[in-house]
Amino acid sequence: MEEVTTASRKDDHIRINIEQDVQFKSISNGLDKLYFNHDALPELDLDDIDTTITILGKKLSMPLLISCMTGGTAKAGRVNRILAEAAQHAGIGLGLGSMRVALESSASVSSFQVRDIAPDILLFANIGAVQLNYGVTADDCRRLVDLSGADALVLHFNPLQEALQHEGQTNFSGLLNQVKTLCEVLGRDGIYVVAKEVGWGFSEKTCRNLADAGVAAIDVAGAGGTSWSQVEMYRSSDDSVKRVSSVFADWGISTANTIVNARQGASKVTCIASGGLRNGVEVAKCLCLGASMTGMAHPFLQAAMHSTERVLDTICEIEQQLRVSMFCSGARTISDLQQISLLSRT
Repeated sequence: MEEVTTASRKDDHIRINIEQDVQFKSISNGLDKLYFNHDALPELDLDDIDTTITILGKKLSMPLLISCMTGGTAKAGRVNRILAEAAQHAGIGLGLGSMRVALESSASVSSFQVRDIAPDILLFANIGAVQLNYGVTADDCRRLVDLSGADALVLHFNPLQEALQHEGQTNFSGLLNQVKTLCEVLGRDGIYVVAKEVGWGFSEKTCRNLADAGVAAIDVAGAGGTSWSQVEMYRSSDDSVKRVSSVFADWGISTANTIVNARQGASKVTCIASGGLRNGVEVAKCLCLGASMTGMAHPFLQAAMHSTERVLDTICEIEQQLRVSMFCSGARTISDLQQISLLSRT
């Protein structure tokens, strides 16, 4: 039954994200409160703007990751292949959805295997961090990386989502030591470990603790985009569970604030900014705040429901928005952009 439950949950998540409004209502990602000091004389040629960057040993055409979303079912596998094909063509990164199901059922493994069509991309395997408290071992994690051909392993942290799931796993006690041990073991094999929230952000204290545990990167995944408490609300058929979930619709730390938390608490660790990003101007703002790379999920999931071409169109639009933002703020390179201070709206 557990294999069926895990797999069916994956398709539930895809369906609900497409069919329902599960975006935060009163919390924004915080980026709308920040703006650029427009440079009317940038002394640059737009054609010379360089968006390339190297992250975790891989060169990307721009600092963009298609964030971890799905896998484990035939439908999810088709989505992953569309996303992977687009990522390969565009030269950006891709995160796979939680691979817990791949440890439970060999039939689901192929839905996470995309290296045949995306041999060069920065690719992240992914599993819930709490699984380390429920029997998942370092060998299991290494196996997931091997099965997917990934460059790194994402450990996603989602206590609120687990608490709202009927089948949720909520024992997070002692988890930091488990993460530290995993980082040490996988590090000996040259495998990066990335810590990722799923839409409620990390506090400065948690960022510091994760950095001390040895993670190579922190994907802050702040509030302001998809609210997974709302996803779980729509997924449940129990009215009581729906009411419990509904009050967390605006829980979390905004993306802008959690980027600052990461920079202050884990300044030597690569910061990936995600959580409600929808365009290249917001990508640029995140880089100014101190992120090294950015991630988006919802815009790409919607595009992937249509075609690889639609995903590529979305990527191209984001890239052009980023390039124009850099041009009009006088930044030729991503490094230049990261030196720019944003202004605050009063």
